[in-house]
Amino acid sequence: MSMLRPLLLDVVPNIQQTAALALGRLADHSDDLAEAVVKEDILPQLVQSLASQNRFYKKAAAFVLRAVAKHSPELAQAVVACGGVDALVLCLEEFDPGVKEAAIWALGYIARHNAMLSQSVVDAGAVPLLVLCLLEPEIALKRIAASTLSDICKHTPELAQTVVDTGAIAHLAQMILNPDAKLKRQVFSALSQISKHSVSLAEMVIEAEIFPAALTSLRDQDEYVRKNVATLMREVVKHSPELSQVIINYGALSGVIDYVNDCRGNLRLPGIMMLGYLAAHSENLAMAVIISKGVPQLALCLSEESEHHIKAATVWSIGQIGHHTPEHAKVVATAHLLPKLLELYMDASSSEDLQAKSKKALKSILQKCTYVPGLEPLLYDAPSNILKHVVCQFSKVLPHDSKARRLFVTSGGLKKVQEIEAEPGSALQEHINTINNCFPEELVRYYTPGYSEALLERLDNYQSA
Repeated sequence: MSMLRPLLLDVVPNIQQTAALALGRLADHSDDLAEAVVKEDILPQLVQSLASQNRFYKKAAAFVLRAVAKHSPELAQAVVACGGVDALVLCLEEFDPGVKEAAIWALGYIARHNAMLSQSVVDAGAVPLLVLCLLEPEIALKRIAASTLSDICKHTPELAQTVVDTGAIAHLAQMILNPDAKLKRQVFSALSQISKHSVSLAEMVIEAEIFPAALTSLRDQDEYVRKNVATLMREVVKHSPELSQVIINYGALSGVIDYVNDCRGNLRLPGIMMLGYLAAHSENLAMAVIISKGVPQLALCLSEESEHHIKAATVWSIGQIGHHTPEHAKVVATAHLLPKLLELYMDASSSEDLQAKSKKALKSILQKCTYVPGLEPLLYDAPSNILKHVVCQFSKVLPHDSKARRLFVTSGGLKKVQEIEAEPGSALQEHINTINNCFPEELVRYYTPGYSEALLERLDNYQSA
């Protein structure tokens, strides 16, 4: 490191560039080497020469700043502290697109760490120049400009608003049908990061008329383009029923369900969560998910996926669909999802988050479920904290449904209820009493544990006339 530093001041430009390039590659390799570059006090020297040297040196110097900044917020702060951001922003006014690209890379790596670093990029006046770079003919420049705008937007609503105020949305919207997949990835990512913060920002993205054209990218050959479109829709619909309805009106629901069906693993996640956010808003929107065959698709995800965080998101979405009314709950129950939710909750190998979400979804659906065949399997396996909700639902349904009462006896449900050990005076015991009051006393006695032994004992003691 100490040997390379003097070479940055060499009289031969080629040696200066090669020395800077070598420093960049060293710093890029590990955070220890990047820290060594900072400790050797090389950064101020690079920043100072950024303004005066030729374009080849500027690219190499920007590469060093990027290589240092990428590792951690602390190292990125070191670049900011030595005036690196201001020098990089000046490079955005260069004629050479390669210099601009190298400078934007470095600014992106600084901005992505946190809001404070992102704000320093904004304060240096980078955003209007980044938006201008979206208009440049070079695809590589467009890509990195969109990516850096995305990195700035992601932290806070205020930073996103700053980007929006420069007219970025309109320029990004014009590129959603660009044939370059890598550019489309960054464009949809930037639009997602803008949309996620507030209703007003999401509305501005919608008003740019990116839908329904964006829906065609749900079938794009590039899997990350598809994922970022699904993410954008998730970020829009989570805000309000009105925005959700707008997205549905464009025909997005069937497109997202097809997307979830066609991909695997983490790529499914934004689609799964979008269905959950949509269903959470109202029973009508949840019914729209049901009509579009969303529940069987989520059931498929639950059986196909092994990652716990994907299962947890799926379980959450199922809960959002099923908790509205008995009709919604019945759809979930007929898809045989209640025993599956119980299994995930009781499985010791399930993550803490998966167990918690399974329990919450199960309880919220059970409190609405009046579909007896769907409830019955839970009588045999559920722990007491879930069982009380199952028995409670039976106590609501059986008094008013003679067919259900008959089915409850023939399927063994009444026998199972008599075997439950409930504390006297508890809510569970009251629900059991309500169920027992729906049946003749001798029938209840017949299924009570120990009744057959009592009958045999009477038989032994019976004296014939």
